[in-house]
Amino acid sequence: MADDTIFHKIIRREIPADIVYEDDDLIAVRDIAPQAPVHVLFVPKESFATLNDVPPSQAEVVGRLALAAARYAKSEGFAEDGYRIVMNCNAHGGQTVFQIHLHLLAGAPLGHFGTP
Repeated sequence: MADDTIFHKIIRREIPADIVYEDDDLIAVRDIAPQAPVHVLFVPKESFATLNDVPPSQAEVVGRLALAAARYAKSEGFAEDGYRIVMNCNAHGGQTVFQIHLHLLAGAPLGHFGTP
């Protein structure tokens, strides 16, 4: 079932989560297996399994996630130090939950991508 991921269950309050932000369009929760001191997941309430499934006519869905992450970073006081936002797409991209979501990582130097 497309609307039966862990994120859908959190949105429906069927399972507990540490919710740090919510509005009409999205919810943000702390990751249960953080990869940085701050690791928050921003999830749209509308269902899209992967980034590939978001039609161009609904590009604002992705924009809302990014801007919500930026607002959160500012409100928590680490925006000036810096943060990373990441979206994984499909198995080779590291996606494990098939509802799009954006990872916000911060709280420590995160290094560079592609460094051998």
